[in-house]
Amino acid sequence: MTTAVIDLNSDLGEGFGQWTRRDDEALLSVVTSANVACGYHAGDPTVMRRVCELAAERGVAIGAQVGYRDLAGFGRRFIDVDPRELVNDVVYQIAALDGFARLAGTRVAYVKPHGALYNAIVHHEAQAAAVADAVYRYDATLPVLGLPGSTWLRKAAEAQLTPVPEAFADRAYTPEGTLVPRREPGAVLHDADEIVARCLGMVTKGVVEAVDGTAVPLTVRSLCVHGDTKGAVEIARRLRMELDAAGLAPTPFAIADRPVATSER
Repeated sequence: MTTAVIDLNSDLGEGFGQWTRRDDEALLSVVTSANVACGYHAGDPTVMRRVCELAAERGVAIGAQVGYRDLAGFGRRFIDVDPRELVNDVVYQIAALDGFARLAGTRVAYVKPHGALYNAIVHHEAQAAAVADAVYRYDATLPVLGLPGSTWLRKAAEAQLTPVPEAFADRAYTPEGTLVPRREPGAVLHDADEIVARCLGMVTKGVVEAVDGTAVPLTVRSLCVHGDTKGAVEIARRLRMELDAAGLAPTPFAIADRPVATSER
């Protein structure tokens, strides 16, 4: 499926204490949406506040990137957490980031799961439902990013949320339309020319070539460039330039000036 409007997002705010990430400011000059770590897989209060301020200054939408409580593993290890606890963990993370977004004069505009949680809820019914319930309870007007065709986006729709399908600029796909695990060779792409060509195909033709060469159909409303991919800034710049040239100037899919919502079930 083609789309006339596309968003460009990236994972940001992934420093912690003395471990800093230097690409945040550069990426915030390119992307239209920032998935900001909320302290569970990365990020701390100082990092969160700084990224929110920079994003607000640049008109970049702020998204809460929620994950498992796994600083040591950068949120890339599956945790069999009780769904009831997961609801609380997700609410906690959204609220923490939203506080710093409000100090910056804006607010959290959407939610995107991170790492192992993102991948788990492609199929994990209970955890997908828990994350959807958490977002609904915090603010049912918040859109959510996820993999097209995932259990997560289905559960989000069932919870009366707005699901937003995304594709990954720098990740390889399986024939089933899921991401190739990072531990496998070729899972992360680095060639800017290849990445740009793939992304234009995903956006304009609604397909991506899987690792076995098959064409996998997908719907794309937002493209993600991982902030920790080598050469992320240059990749994002090239992609932004080519999208602009193709008449697909990236625009945030979410806005931060929605009315505050209270949800009761």
